[in-house]
Amino acid sequence: MSVAPTPTEIFARAVDEGERRLEQTTVELVSTGFIAGFTILFGIVALGIVEAAVHPVVPELSTIAGALAFGPGVVFLVVGRAELFNENFFDPVAKAVDADDSWLVGPLVRLWTVTFVLNIAGGVVLAWFLSFEGALPAGTAEALARYAEHLLRRDTAAIFGSAFAGGALVSLLSYMLAAADDVTSRMWLAYAVGFLLSLGPFDHVVVTALHAVFGLFFDAQISLASLAITVAVVTAGNLAGGLGLVTLTHVTQVMGARESGDDGGE
Repeated sequence: MSVAPTPTEIFARAVDEGERRLEQTTVELVSTGFIAGFTILFGIVALGIVEAAVHPVVPELSTIAGALAFGPGVVFLVVGRAELFNENFFDPVAKAVDADDSWLVGPLVRLWTVTFVLNIAGGVVLAWFLSFEGALPAGTAEALARYAEHLLRRDTAAIFGSAFAGGALVSLLSYMLAAADDVTSRMWLAYAVGFLLSLGPFDHVVVTALHAVFGLFFDAQISLASLAITVAVVTAGNLAGGLGLVTLTHVTQVMGARESGDDGGE
C-alpha cells in the first residue's frame, strides 16, 4: 500500500510541474489553451443533453444528472494535460515561490492571460458549430439557454461567492493531482471535482462564459453587458478563492514546515 506524499513532497512535485507550464513556448501554450477550451465544452454539452432528457421526467434530479454528465469534461482536461485557467494557479505559483531570484511575475501573467483568452476562443469555436440547427438532440438548446439565463441573472454577491468557491475547488484539484501517483487516481479526482463544480453550481470563469456563449447562440434572454459583468466578477472570485484561499494557504503550510525542519509527514 502506497503512502500518501507529505505536503512538502506535494509542493516539490508542483514546483516541477509549474516550471514545465511556465516554460512552454508560445505555440505550445496557445495550442494547449485552445484545446482546453473546446475540451471543457464537451462537459457543458453533456450537461445540457442530460438535463434536457431528465428534467421533463424527474425535474428534481436533473441538476444532479447534469453534474454527473459534466464530470468527464474535467477528466479529459486532466488526462490530456490541457491548460485551463485557474487549474494552473497552484503549480506555477509554487515554482515562483520556490525561485530564489524572481517572483516570475511576467511568466505568470503570460501563462494566465494566454490561457484565459485561448480557453474562451477554443470553446466559442466548438459552441458555434454545435449551435447549428440539429447538431444537438432536441431540447438541449432550450436547456442550455435556461442555464445561461440562470447564471447571468444572479446578484453580484452571489456570483462572487460562487466563483470564490469554484476557484478554490479547481485550485484544490491542482494540489490533489500533485499528490496522485497514477492515472486512475487523477481521473477520479478530476471527475469528483467536475461533479462538485457543476452541482453547486460553483462558477469557473471559462465554464460560466461558455455557458453564456451557448445562451447567446440559442437566443437566451441575456445581454453582452450582463455577460461582461459576470465574467469580471467570476474572474475576481476565482482569483480570490484559487490564489488567496487555496494556493496561499498551502504555500504557507510548506514554508512553515521548512522553517521548522518538519516536512509535514507523520
